[in-house]
Amino acid sequence: MIGLIQNRTEFDYDIRSLILAFYHGEKIAASEEGAEFLVRVAYRESSMRISLEQDGRTALWEDVPLEGEGADAFQDEDRKKSNRNNAKKALYRLMTQWTGRELPWGTMTGVRPTKIGMALYENGLDERAAEQIYRERYLVSGAKARLCARVAKKEYELLSALEPEREYSLYVGIPFCPSRCLYCSFPSNSIKTHADAVDPYLDALMREMDGAAEDCAGRTLTAVYIGGGTPTALSAGQLDRLLSGLAARFDLAKARELTVEAGRPDSLDEEKLRVLKQYPVSRISINPQTMNERTLRLIGREHDVRDVTRIYEKAREMGFDNINMDMIIGLPGEDITHVARTADQISELAPDSLTVHSLALKRASELKINLDQYRHLVRDGTGAMLDLVDDSAARMGMEPYYLYRQKNISGNLENVGYSRPGRECLYNILIMEEKQDIIALGAGATSKFVFPRENRLERAENVRDVRQYISRIDEMIERKREVCHG
Repeated sequence: MIGLIQNRTEFDYDIRSLILAFYHGEKIAASEEGAEFLVRVAYRESSMRISLEQDGRTALWEDVPLEGEGADAFQDEDRKKSNRNNAKKALYRLMTQWTGRELPWGTMTGVRPTKIGMALYENGLDERAAEQIYRERYLVSGAKARLCARVAKKEYELLSALEPEREYSLYVGIPFCPSRCLYCSFPSNSIKTHADAVDPYLDALMREMDGAAEDCAGRTLTAVYIGGGTPTALSAGQLDRLLSGLAARFDLAKARELTVEAGRPDSLDEEKLRVLKQYPVSRISINPQTMNERTLRLIGREHDVRDVTRIYEKAREMGFDNINMDMIIGLPGEDITHVARTADQISELAPDSLTVHSLALKRASELKINLDQYRHLVRDGTGAMLDLVDDSAARMGMEPYYLYRQKNISGNLENVGYSRPGRECLYNILIMEEKQDIIALGAGATSKFVFPRENRLERAENVRDVRQYISRIDEMIERKREVCHG
């Protein structure tokens, strides 16, 4: 346990997050009792002292001057941000001395590091200047600074043609799966045990679509993303009903993209692929996560590697020309040789885009809940694993186009989306950069409303439980309406 003693808590979240970046999975308590060492933060009139203590003695310390005195240091937003950054840099320097190691992401603990680069490009800076700011202001490594600057530039270019106040995107959540994966924390239910809820769920979803179509009348639909769960866990008839319901209410033909998470190969067949082809589905995602049979069984996937190859080849044969594949590094029991095998087999299939996730220990996942059972199998993902996949993506002619991080992520690393030119997923960028409204439909979905003139973002959340969603659908519609129309 690590003790954290503070006389004020202005930067409590940032300080805790940075400590945990060095000590992944440890507990932090506001107590000296039982602590292996202490981090003490003492705010004074015009400075703050951060110190690391052990056995009752101060081992390392640094004084941080504050812009403004007393409460003034925290009331002005720009001043507070500057003071926060300086405090995190001081703590980072102390922690690197204490642990003898540096972090590739430096002081950055947020999930959207490319938002910084986007803002810099919007203010007229170039890629070289953006990279330098990542390195100097946030102490990010050279490799990560280059990656962030590069990805943010790609995002900036792709989003520059949009008109945020006149456009919106749509997310449709299907919270059903063939089975629940070990690492999953999404609102998802077994299609086997919840089969009787699917049609009532679609009934409610159609009503929520009606509300969204009415609220967004006169605006242009940019992108549609159907996720979950696993949307193709639905039967072919139910999938057709879902897509026809969307097509009846929204002008899908004018949308820049329509993605369907075909996800699990055990949820997909030729009949369902034919249904998808009847609509303007421009992108599907077939996600093995790993190409190692033993791991597939361990994480609860009810398919094997041959199923991945078979359904991928069938989709290509039927004319799908924008296929994404997902893989996860840091899965239980896997090391870099397993990651290399997955990357090699995905390369042989030659998808149009590749999304690489670093395993995150999510609170609601079985892996986290029963961590003691799996702890001996869980190794942190490594920078070497990401470097290997980066090289593999480059050989396939792909470039990184979006990036995000998560709490409790393996090795304090990141998730990266790669694609061939012109095969980027615009929705993936929009959900990270928060530049336009995203109307989210379905159980567990969260809508985001952007008010650029007020520099404000508002959310409207739907309940996670499927049966609650069905019975309270009018409330879900009204939640969005209240935010959208004030």
